[in-house]
Amino acid sequence: MLASLKVKDYMSVNKCTFTPDMDILRAIHKMLEAEVSGAPVIDNHGNLIGFLSEKDCMQVALNSAYQQEGAAGKVSEFMSSSIDTIDVETPIIDVAELFLKGTYRRFPVVMDNRLVGTIARKNILKALEHVADPGKG
Repeated sequence: MLASLKVKDYMSVNKCTFTPDMDILRAIHKMLEAEVSGAPVIDNHGNLIGFLSEKDCMQVALNSAYQQEGAAGKVSEFMSSSIDTIDVETPIIDVAELFLKGTYRRFPVVMDNRLVGTIARKNILKALEHVADPGKG
């Protein structure tokens, strides 16, 4: 049954996104409010151009501590431009293996190369819980 579960059935569709010109401190605040470990960065046409993670934001904290400056910069200065994405039709088991092999905590989910949501480790755990105990899912 696990092999039949798809990303589209467990991804988060309420996506938190950033723009490259957004103030990094505002983005960090937005990430904390949304309680996510990272979020996609999109341009003004809705194209996925990067990803901002908690790890990327740690650089902001270090810079602020050393430089003690008020202005921290823009999202584009800290985001990762190399992005691994997951298609909505990808089996959950394949994404679980990616999480086990890598360090990412969240992936952008795309359909026809357009951002439609994100999939996080907790989404995979929910899918596994559903398989173990179908009454909970």
